[in-house]
Amino acid sequence: MTPKQIISTLQPFVSEHRQALIERISRERTRHITLAFEDIDKPHNISAVLRTAECLGIQDLHFIKNKNEYRVNPDITKGAAKWLTFHHHNGSASGVENIEHGLKYLRDNGYQVFATAVEDNAQSIYEIPTDKKTVIVFGTEGTGISDETKARVDGLVTIPMKGFTESFNLSVSAAIILTVLLSQKKESWFVSGEEREALIAEWYRRSVREADKILALKR
Repeated sequence: MTPKQIISTLQPFVSEHRQALIERISRERTRHITLAFEDIDKPHNISAVLRTAECLGIQDLHFIKNKNEYRVNPDITKGAAKWLTFHHHNGSASGVENIEHGLKYLRDNGYQVFATAVEDNAQSIYEIPTDKKTVIVFGTEGTGISDETKARVDGLVTIPMKGFTESFNLSVSAAIILTVLLSQKKESWFVSGEEREALIAEWYRRSVREADKILALKR
């Protein structure tokens, strides 16, 4: 079924309040900025990032998984995961191949790729140009991004620190970075047209209990 047909079929099962909410939020969603996570080892912090990203209007999150498996913590995300689109890059037993696949996918979709790092040659997040679609890659809180990822990104970024502590934790770092990048947002960043219609259709599916059974009856 087309997104338009899905919306039409499920609309009677979606409250007017939820319809209005989906309509409004879909107009403020962006794929111009996204985040990727390499082998994250503290899933509760990622769940906090999901909640922040969803609240700020980010639609896509990417996971490059080599050893560690991420599972959503519903007590932390407060339902945010339901409205996001996850992309998993873990098809190979080789960590390097997963990294290469994930970064290639992002570049093929028009993204410039930066990774967070506490290094002297890292650019301030306030200096990152956002005229192109932009993804920021985060590594583990203990060791950061891998050398393999570091060698394959377009540049390194950091948050300027004013205190003795050298870094924020993952969820705070993501919140600051997203806030800085989204402060530059333009109308062209928001999803529109067929892309927005497909997003609305997916949100209707996730809003209606047994949506797939209802849709199957219409086929």
